[in-house]
Amino acid sequence: MKPRVLIIDFGSQYTQLIARKVRELFVYSEILPFNALPEKFDQYQAVILSGSPYSVYYEKAPKIDIAAIRGKLPILGVCYGAQYMAHHEGGKIEASEVREYGRANLQNIDSEDLLFDRIENGTQVWMSHGDTIIDLPANFKCIASTEHVAHAAFKILGEKTYAIQFHPEVYHTKDGQRILDNFLSKIANVSKDWTPRALAEEIIENLKEKLGNDKVILGLSGGVDSTVAAILLHKAIGKNLHCIFVNNGLLRLDEFDTVLQQYEGMGLQVRGVKASKRFLEALKGHSEPETKRKIIGKEFIAVFDEEAHKIKNVKWLAQGTIYSDVIESATVDGPTATIKSHHNVGGLPEKMHLKIVEPLRLLFKDEVRRLGETLGIRSELLQKHPFPGPGLGIRILGEITEEKVILLQKADAVFIDALKKWHLYDKVWQAGVMLLPVQSVGVMGDERTYEQVVALRAVSSTDAMTADWVDLPYKFLQEVSNRIINNVKGVNRVVYDISSKPPATIEWE
Repeated sequence: MKPRVLIIDFGSQYTQLIARKVRELFVYSEILPFNALPEKFDQYQAVILSGSPYSVYYEKAPKIDIAAIRGKLPILGVCYGAQYMAHHEGGKIEASEVREYGRANLQNIDSEDLLFDRIENGTQVWMSHGDTIIDLPANFKCIASTEHVAHAAFKILGEKTYAIQFHPEVYHTKDGQRILDNFLSKIANVSKDWTPRALAEEIIENLKEKLGNDKVILGLSGGVDSTVAAILLHKAIGKNLHCIFVNNGLLRLDEFDTVLQQYEGMGLQVRGVKASKRFLEALKGHSEPETKRKIIGKEFIAVFDEEAHKIKNVKWLAQGTIYSDVIESATVDGPTATIKSHHNVGGLPEKMHLKIVEPLRLLFKDEVRRLGETLGIRSELLQKHPFPGPGLGIRILGEITEEKVILLQKADAVFIDALKKWHLYDKVWQAGVMLLPVQSVGVMGDERTYEQVVALRAVSSTDAMTADWVDLPYKFLQEVSNRIINNVKGVNRVVYDISSKPPATIEWE
């Protein structure tokens, strides 16, 4: 992938949305933390500065050498990015008496300026800031305002440097996509070549060049990401790709056999490995979420290491890591906090002696699906819900036992089957059942019971960076609850999770 637009992350919760919106305009973008920037920016055609939860006056506020970019590349500062540029050049930033959070309307738009081409006065934007720019530095020109913010947008005269105090990347900014397009197309003249077909061809060519005649093993999961990664690798290196699908004992009901059947006829060399007992044994006595994830990841690597030794001269391990995995697992002193570790992010232990290749590392989930369509992968595989790498291991809260796995597999199967029966499966991004570490009193027949509680989870999303709970029909939930309680021994209460991400995450652990 050829870099086009650099998004400098100052810690905004919306930074990933900027990247997605730019990519939807067929322009490749990448995100880098403010404190991990390259020495030179020659490979980029434009730079966007993100928002931030910090004030420019905060002692540890994120800072960059703006002089290394200004005047050399087109710049768009967003929210904190706008305040930072104004502050850097001597402007006055204050905590406004009237803070703007939520919807606002642009006024006094300079319709002659390219940034606001085809944007009308009164257009709705989304504000999320406490500080505001009171006075602009010399050579800065205001090009829009709102009722409460005098300098909602400005540019630096003689440069292709622009800034806005609202967020164009969020849904509530009605013309946000057009404003971004104006910046990219009319001001920065960025190349629009981020198409699925061009992307597929580029990835395959890069894989051919990188891997040559080397042998690669890939851990298949049956999900979208590993399937698309497998087809890309297969097109690049053919029979030098060896796929391994591991039954870690934490898969969905009958998933091992079903997945192996799905891959038949796709030209892939797939080896199924039954390793349930070793995973469950390794997890015995452990209940802390991160510990469980790391144990599962360690066992996966051990299995791959053993399988790799059965194939002569394997040099690479391929993984279906996608961009949201990378972002959520990044840890820097400032914008990004680790939400959870991912089993397929972070490299391999030295003892394995395999290099890593991740064909999808820079793609969001919806981009992976579009790429899969271009590669001719069947829709039933591409529309499959995401499933966490650690599987049911992070949907069983607390210690994992074989009995708990069986119980959860059965409850989960009822939920997923019902979603398909009610034609709701394709309307949901991800769904599953969580086994809670509590017991609940109940009455079944003439007896009181004290049994397990399970939580249903169904969310809508596009890339897993944000997600909303799905308003499933009451009749549907009633049917699922009845079926689980009547058919899954050991469960006497079913609840439905109505939390969105943020503040919650999609999984419970």
